[in-house]
Amino acid sequence: MTPPAPILPLQEALPSLGAWTAAFRSAEIPVLASTAESLELMRANEDAFDANSIGEMLISDPLMTLKVLAHAAAYHPDKRHTDAETVTAAIVWMGITPFFRAFGPQPTVEEHLRQQPAALDGLMRVLRRADRAAHFALGFAAHRADPDSAVIHSAACLHDFAEMLLWIHAPALALQIRQRQSMNRQLRSAAVQRDVLNIELADLEQSLMKAWHLPELLAHITDDKRGLDPQVQTVRLAVRLARHTADGWDDPAVPDDLSDIAQLLNLAPGAAERLVHELDV
Repeated sequence: MTPPAPILPLQEALPSLGAWTAAFRSAEIPVLASTAESLELMRANEDAFDANSIGEMLISDPLMTLKVLAHAAAYHPDKRHTDAETVTAAIVWMGITPFFRAFGPQPTVEEHLRQQPAALDGLMRVLRRADRAAHFALGFAAHRADPDSAVIHSAACLHDFAEMLLWIHAPALALQIRQRQSMNRQLRSAAVQRDVLNIELADLEQSLMKAWHLPELLAHITDDKRGLDPQVQTVRLAVRLARHTADGWDDPAVPDDLSDIAQLLNLAPGAAERLVHELDV
């Protein structure tokens, strides 16, 4: 007998990775209000927009990007086709009119968390961090002349999407994690997540990407456990730097981040530091 689906928002941790995956796999994903508004403006005059212009607007919203990529993977289950690894490629696959037909007026995170301002603030911090990480990753990829720079940008944008979904669908648990870490900055994120959630969010992310049949390259690049792969390193270091500098550049972990970035990009430490500040502007 199949257990009943958990009621969202979750108030208590689920027992296993499979349970978390099942709960989030079919849950509605709200998007930023600015994205929802822009979509409606474009819908009213869709002939004026192409996949590139729509994709450029959507890529700044990791939640909408996630929805489009998951839909595209279901839309083209025949894996003889090339995977849509960016939101622009996904829209090209679908076509403009089918895209707007598939994505009607969108629910928004601002409305979804309207009565939980602390959770909305937590989610917005993760979204801002993802935006900065994507800028860093794209800059690092460009310096390395990586041919997959657009996919690397998407991967950095989506790297922490499981944490975003946690703020949306289990805000009490997300707040508990943040409070524990704010009380003890030495606590490792993975350890706190295991203690509060019974899982690590990185594992949930990979599980959801597999469940949604997201592109293998995207899943590969976002997997921090892939070791020294330069593309994985590019995303991982961009995400690390964005996290450690979210509240300024005085975090004690930043020098190690800059050292690792310099090594990845084959730059002197001073040149690497100048580069990341230029990218942050």
